[in-house]
Amino acid sequence: MTGRLRIYNTLTRRKEPFETIEPGMVRMYVCGVTPYDSAHIGHAMSLIVFDMIRRYLEHRGYRVKHVQNFTDIDDKIIARANKEGVTAAEIVEPLIAAWHEESRALNVLPATVYPRATAEIPFIIRMIEGLIEKGYAYVVDGDVYYRVRAFDEYGKLSHRNLDELQAGARIEVDERKEYPLDFALWKAAKPGEPSWPSPWGPGRPGWHIECSAMCSHHLGGTVDIHGGGADLIFPHHENEIAQSEAYLGTKPFARYWVHNGLLQFGGDKMSKSIGNIVRVRDLIDRGLAQAFRLMVLQSHYRAPLTFSEEGLLAADRGLDRLRAAANPDSPAVATAEDTSESTERLEDVAASVDRRFHEAMDDDFDSPVAVAALFDLARAINRARTAGQPAEEIEPARRKLVELGEVLGLQLVTDERAGLGDAAPFIDLLVEVRNRLRAAKQWELSDMIRDELAKRGIAIADGPTGSTWRKA
Repeated sequence: MTGRLRIYNTLTRRKEPFETIEPGMVRMYVCGVTPYDSAHIGHAMSLIVFDMIRRYLEHRGYRVKHVQNFTDIDDKIIARANKEGVTAAEIVEPLIAAWHEESRALNVLPATVYPRATAEIPFIIRMIEGLIEKGYAYVVDGDVYYRVRAFDEYGKLSHRNLDELQAGARIEVDERKEYPLDFALWKAAKPGEPSWPSPWGPGRPGWHIECSAMCSHHLGGTVDIHGGGADLIFPHHENEIAQSEAYLGTKPFARYWVHNGLLQFGGDKMSKSIGNIVRVRDLIDRGLAQAFRLMVLQSHYRAPLTFSEEGLLAADRGLDRLRAAANPDSPAVATAEDTSESTERLEDVAASVDRRFHEAMDDDFDSPVAVAALFDLARAINRARTAGQPAEEIEPARRKLVELGEVLGLQLVTDERAGLGDAAPFIDLLVEVRNRLRAAKQWELSDMIRDELAKRGIAIADGPTGSTWRKA
C-alpha cells in the first residue's frame, strides 16, 4: 500500500490518510434498506457510490469484507402487511429478491454478508443486556431505552450538542422516558405485530440497535468504514456510535464515517408525498441502468445529485461514446473535437489518463475527475482511429480504457449478442446488406433497414469503415 489514499471523515470533517485496522483488510459496513416497497433511484445512488468505493479499494489491493443489512422488521413493513392481510415475511421476501436482481442490473458487486434484523435477535438482545448492565439503558413496561445523557460524547458525529439536537429533532412525546432524546432499543409487543421473546417480555428491536449488533457480530466490533446516506447522520448513525462505543468500551466505533449526498429533483428531495419517485425498475426496463451509474459517478459522492431526464439521457449518450472507443470492432466515430490535431502520442495520453485517474480516486474517490479522464482517453482513441492508426497501436490504450472503466463498474465492452439467440447472424446479414446499399447510394432502402432494426431494439453506428450494431 502506498498510503496515498485519503478519505473525508464526517466525524472529523476533514480528509484523512486511509489506514486500516488490519493491514490489507477493509471492514466496511453500509446501512441497507427497509424492504417495505420497491427500491427507488435514491437507494440506487447509495448502492453505486459504495460499490465504487469498494471496487477502488479492491483495485488498490485491499481485501474488503462488505456487510450490508436489511431492516426486515419495521413499522412500515408491519403497517403494509396488516393492510394487505399478509405476514411481514410475505412483504419482505419478494422485495429483497428484487433488490438483488436490481443490484446486478446496476453492476453492483454483491456484499460479503447480507444480515437481516430478524436473524440477529440473539446478538441484539445480548447487546441490550450489556448496555443495561453498564447503566446506558433502562427498562420501562417492556420497552428498553438508551440513556443518551450517560454518553458524554453524544452529538459528536452531527457536531451538535444535546440542546441543539433536542431543539431540532422531531421527538415523539413519551412521559415514560427519562429524557426526550432517549431512543428505543427494544419495543414491547403490540397486538398484530411480530414479536420475539426477551428478558423484558415479547417484543422487537428498535431500528438503531440492529446495525450496532450486526457490526459487532459480523465485523468484530470496530470497523474501518461505516457508510450510508447523509440523511442517516442523525439520528441513526449518531445513535449507533453511542450504543456501540458504550457497549464495546472502545473508540472509535468506526474509523471513517462516509456519507453520500442525497438525490434531488430540482430543489426537492425525492419523496412520495411530492410524487417524484423514480423506481430502479423503471431505469432497468428502459435500458438505462448503466447510464444512471455513469450519471452518479459524474457527481462527487458527497454532493447532492440533481436527477433529470435530460441529465440521464446525456449520460446515456456519454456512455455510448465511451463504449464506442472501448469496442475493438467499432468504426472511427469522432466529433470535431476528436478530429482536431494533437501532437501527443496515444500511449502518452493513456499514461497521463492512468495517472490522473488514480490521483483523483486517491483524493476522496473523486469520480467526476476520474470519469473526465476516461472521456479524454476515449477522444484520443477516436482521433487515432480517424487518422487511420493501426489497431495494434491503439489496442493498449483501448485496454486501459476498459480496465479503468471496470474499476468504476462501467461495462464498456459488452456481449451484444447475449440474449439474441439465433437472431444475431441475421442482424449481421442485414447490416452487411445495408452497407452494400449505402455503397450503391440507395439511401431509402438503407434507412428503412436502420429504422426497422431500431424499432426492434438494435442501434446502428455508421463509420468510414462500415457499420456496426448494438442492443439499444
